[in-house]
Amino acid sequence: MNMFKEFQYHLEQNLSFLFGKRILLATSGGIDSMVMVDVFRKMKFDIALAHCNFQLRGDESNEDQTFLQDYAKANAITIFTTLFDTVSFAEKHKLSIQVAARNLRYGWFKELLDDEKFDYILTAHQADDVIETFFINLSRGTGLKGLTGIPEQNNNIIRPLLPFSRNEIVAYANTNNIKWREDSSNSSDKYLRNQIRHHLIPLLNTLNPDFGSTFQLTQKHLIETQNLLNDVVQTTYNEVAIEHNDEIIFSIDKLKSMKNCKMLLYHWLEKYGFTAWNDIYNLMDSQSGKQVLAPNYKLLKNRNTLILKKNIEPIVDEITLITNAENDINFPIKLSFCKVDDISINSSSTIFVDEAKLKFPLALRKWQEGDSLQPFGMNGKSKKVSKLLKDEKKSIFEKEYIWVLCSDKQLIWVIGIRADERFKIDENTTQKLKITYTK
Repeated sequence: MNMFKEFQYHLEQNLSFLFGKRILLATSGGIDSMVMVDVFRKMKFDIALAHCNFQLRGDESNEDQTFLQDYAKANAITIFTTLFDTVSFAEKHKLSIQVAARNLRYGWFKELLDDEKFDYILTAHQADDVIETFFINLSRGTGLKGLTGIPEQNNNIIRPLLPFSRNEIVAYANTNNIKWREDSSNSSDKYLRNQIRHHLIPLLNTLNPDFGSTFQLTQKHLIETQNLLNDVVQTTYNEVAIEHNDEIIFSIDKLKSMKNCKMLLYHWLEKYGFTAWNDIYNLMDSQSGKQVLAPNYKLLKNRNTLILKKNIEPIVDEITLITNAENDINFPIKLSFCKVDDISINSSSTIFVDEAKLKFPLALRKWQEGDSLQPFGMNGKSKKVSKLLKDEKKSIFEKEYIWVLCSDKQLIWVIGIRADERFKIDENTTQKLKITYTK
């Protein structure tokens, strides 16, 4: 069976969802991408080309773009091109050239898919790319995920040439008189990928002439193992974690009862950008209040739990003054004031106070260390707000967003938690004020 028939069979068996869809082919002008274009043209797919000029090889980069534009015109294929100042982007964002180019490329692909209403973007990665990526990751130190290679599908990014080797693609190109552009940087050993391509893989092929096939079998086993691991990670997550509002709460006791608890934590948290793994593992035995930060998240030890929460900047601690004429406050939190004739029992969201006991303007602010109140129903006994929050089992995260309402220097309400006894309605009250907090 020749490569074209094998490719047809592969699409029918494994990627049948591509049929009838609008397809965007990521095309560099190299042999892999030109073979991909050729087979999809012959199969009469609705295709267009997408080419990135990274301006990394001077005139050669511009000639690649011209070559593809001429090819598209000659074959009546729509082509989209873009020009990137890759070096400046890499320097600005402190990235390697390779990572910068990848970020630029896939960012642009996403824009094209959305703007031009394509269903999928296809790249021309093939079997040898998978082998090279395996050894790159292996040489740098990686987990199982880094050894499973390049996925055939990642959302709407598809890599249909993965089952085919570079030798098969070269043979197809020569047989079908396909023209392509040769990237001169491919001959240089400046990059690790090229060193592996030029030296390591030929040696492995010498030691085992069937290395490509045995490697694909190994990859299959690794992927199956990764899938099994994913199932275990999800099952244990469901046993240990509770998702509540915008927090994920992990039970430390349940976590410690499981084998490989550190590895489980790694798999649960790696997608949130954490890197200080030893600090995270030590957090399980740290004192309450310790936390580990990632760029956009934080992980807090709170008693017998670890709490994961988005790292949002706290609202500025300004004081908002409320005059007796105002009925609603919408920022920084939402409070409403309403004079009433009848009252009900205080709740976490509503309190009733004697308006005559208030001194306007009232002050709305964040709670502070040293704040105290006489909790409603405690017969005039004073209590520190910090102790009240501890008794309420509020985490450090939750404490950051506790507000108090004050009359002069006295607390009327630790909002959402407890009102003050001094402002309660009694038999002498003539002006009843209802204050409501809306989350």
